[in-house]
Amino acid sequence: MKKILIVVTNEAVVGARGRKTGLWLRELTDFYHEIKDDFKVEIISTASSRVPIDPLSLMEAVAHKRTRHYYMDDELMSKLKKPLTPEQVKGRDYAAIYFTGGHGTMVDFPNHSGLQQLTASIYERGGVVAAVCHGPSALQNIQLSDGRNLLAGHVVTGFSDLEEKIMGMYSDIPFSLEQALRDQGTLFQIAQLPFTACVIESGRLVTGQNPASASLVGKKVKELLKEVNPA
Repeated sequence: MKKILIVVTNEAVVGARGRKTGLWLRELTDFYHEIKDDFKVEIISTASSRVPIDPLSLMEAVAHKRTRHYYMDDELMSKLKKPLTPEQVKGRDYAAIYFTGGHGTMVDFPNHSGLQQLTASIYERGGVVAAVCHGPSALQNIQLSDGRNLLAGHVVTGFSDLEEKIMGMYSDIPFSLEQALRDQGTLFQIAQLPFTACVIESGRLVTGQNPASASLVGKKVKELLKEVNPA
């Protein structure tokens, strides 16, 4: 059975005002729901300490039946209590890597050497790289063995500036994800309506705009892994 690596943040606050943040839970659970029956799943974080969950995403879990179901799943939630770290896994063991979102990712994902090495390794072996919402912040400045930037020339999406402003987070984020992705030499696209699903497949790179996109990212990754056979 092929294995998929899911990456989650370990940052609980963002911005000068110390806004509470963490993993946006639905972006883990929706993706997991789509792939769990066909792939072995492992979860890593940037630190081995308990993964913080964004309080707002827990409020959403009350109303979102699937998210609530997995939040009560002891087996899945136990993986967040003491997660593995990038140093404990090898890229050659995985057919895909998926970066969940939450504003905390904007602090600990960008330019993380361990995550960059894992991502490049999986991609260059023919695997799939996926990310949703703020998760694409991890994909900045990843250099492949031939010197190319992983993102250059790809069509991508991610949490937009407009969505940040509607959430009241624009003054708290360390940088504009939308602009950062554009600066990587990408064509950045978003849905016509904020917070509606948007998933972009660009070769073996799959990105989703926001929490509503996580399930579709999972489905797309599953489809791609039926077509590719990573070394």
